[in-house]
Amino acid sequence: MQIELDVNGERYHLDVDPMRRLLTVLRDDLGLTGTKLGCGEGACGACAVLLDEVPVNSCLLPVGAVAGRPVVTIEGISASGLTPLQEAFVAEDGLQCGFCTPGQVVSATALLATNPHPSREQIRAAMCGNLCRCGAYPKIELAILRAAAVSP
Repeated sequence: MQIELDVNGERYHLDVDPMRRLLTVLRDDLGLTGTKLGCGEGACGACAVLLDEVPVNSCLLPVGAVAGRPVVTIEGISASGLTPLQEAFVAEDGLQCGFCTPGQVVSATALLATNPHPSREQIRAAMCGNLCRCGAYPKIELAILRAAAVSP
């Protein structure tokens, strides 16, 4: 089936099964490998992308459900170089192994877009869908706070 995708501001016309996971299409068909397959069950957040500016688990979404809607991956977030949030992740060592970082950055980007100066509690609530196997949660929280301090 022909599907039109809007990913990172670009239009793609793909002949794919509409029930294929968005994650698989992003990685295998579009070559956008920044979005990671973690658990495959929507529990870890490694596959988070923005759909209509809201973080969603791309491993749970059939690609047909997002046709024509704007999707932003980690590659789209940092298309012009590192964002202040990404720089804060580096400065606060919120990366550790880096596997969960794309999903963490996607979720934190959505948080800061709607709440430029979140409290620690608001950060924890917004990030609860993103797991970090390294346990870098305190550093991730500090990175988000640092980025919030430089946002307008």
